[in-house]
Amino acid sequence: MTVLPLDVCGLSAGYGKKMVIENIEFSVQPGEVFGLIGLNGAGKTTLIKAILGLSRSTGAASIFGSPAGPPAGRKSLAYLPEKFLPSPLLKGWEFLSLTLSYYGKTLDRQRALRLCQGLDLDTQVLGRQGRTYSKGMGQKLGLLGTILTDLPLLILDEPMSGLDPRARIMLKDRLREYRDAGNTVFFSSHILADIEEICDRIAVMHGGRLIYCGTPAKLLAKFAGDNLERAFLAAINQADAA
Repeated sequence: MTVLPLDVCGLSAGYGKKMVIENIEFSVQPGEVFGLIGLNGAGKTTLIKAILGLSRSTGAASIFGSPAGPPAGRKSLAYLPEKFLPSPLLKGWEFLSLTLSYYGKTLDRQRALRLCQGLDLDTQVLGRQGRTYSKGMGQKLGLLGTILTDLPLLILDEPMSGLDPRARIMLKDRLREYRDAGNTVFFSSHILADIEEICDRIAVMHGGRLIYCGTPAKLLAKFAGDNLERAFLAAINQADAA
């Protein structure tokens, strides 16, 4: 039996008395890039936090067969939150060493330098403190640390945030490489062109619910869209009408 990198069953979550997402069910297969899309406020970040055990929730989520909430269940994944900011006092090299030490790994500086170039990050900034970084530099450093873990599952919340077009293209190449090495990538985004280009399957969230899960091609076919953006719009309009 195949052990799923991520399996979500009947997951509901919110803050205080307000429920933001309800009865979410989907699974992510080994060796795929899976995209989560939705309008701002649809519940994407709340879902990710519930999967990681960072918000009040009911239902279940498992990572490689283990409950996702406890720390032991998260040992096989690396997570990059939305609006990531590096420590203002740590230098880039120090941040990378600290990040990898959490997983019992040692930083390979030569590999880190190669990956810097692969993410369009000037290698010189690794010797500078995080407080000197721009938004894009900080995002690239977070992505660098996440990818260097080599863990079998990456969970990335809006990883394209703050990246210019060239860096976005280069990140998409790195995520494909990560998948092709036998790993799994789960990420959220509202940039549908990126989702359409690299995702094997997608899930569409709207109003705190999952309204579609499958390949981008099937979503296009179902809603007769010229592109994923048009098909996505038709899907959420249909959900609103229903």
